[in-house]
Amino acid sequence: MRLQIIGGGKMGEALLGGLITNGWAPADDLMVVEPDEARCRELEAAHPGIVTASAPVADVDALLAVKPNIVPAALEALRAAGCARVLSIAAGVTIAALEAGAGTGVAVVRAMPNTPSLVGLGAAAVAGGAHAGDADVDWAMEILGAVGVVVRVDEAQLDAVTGLSGSGPAYVFLLAESMMAAGVAQGLSNEVARELVEQTLLGAASLLRSSDDGPATLRENVTSPGGTTAAGLAVFAAGGFTDLVAAVVAAATERSVELGQQ
Repeated sequence: MRLQIIGGGKMGEALLGGLITNGWAPADDLMVVEPDEARCRELEAAHPGIVTASAPVADVDALLAVKPNIVPAALEALRAAGCARVLSIAAGVTIAALEAGAGTGVAVVRAMPNTPSLVGLGAAAVAGGAHAGDADVDWAMEILGAVGVVVRVDEAQLDAVTGLSGSGPAYVFLLAESMMAAGVAQGLSNEVARELVEQTLLGAASLLRSSDDGPATLRENVTSPGGTTAAGLAVFAAGGFTDLVAAVVAAATERSVELGQQ
């Protein structure tokens, strides 16, 4: 057994699927530890060959994919099983708390992924604990890299990562929701507005990702003086859009700091 995933929820399953699809490990080298028997049967049907269990097994690296309130009990079980390496994607649970629960000498890596990991397009950041060497961080990055892009940061920066990319999908969804409503207000049907907005966001993100130009240049390229885009952007500017985005990310970052101190 190469990895046991503690928690069979959406993020745990997303990582499970990514690891199999990308050849990180064959299905029968992966275990999901999930107390809900019905959920275990669902996972086995969706990912033939995987192993499920109700409790961790001994001497197998672990990916902790449970809700923060479940982390202490999960770590206690991993400690009893003699787990030597843990990657946690539990939001707001600090490395210090993870190390205290995991036991002396355990290599702990903390990560902050986001929900587009569910479709293989996630953005994540990782930070290693006191006993995690480069090989341990590389291991964690390989796992999260199966469902997206991964960067390495200091733990102190994970709150900013949470405020930016962790919560970021919700900002984009709000923009999409608002654009769709605006399209309908201008006479489009709900179906047409949704299709156009979804493709516009997908296309813009893909262009940004593939272009050598930064977002400012790309924005300038579609903004003709006195044109329609310029008229729309002027409203953003008048409303303090840039400052508002900065305040949104700052608020989410501050809240992440608060949650980590609880």
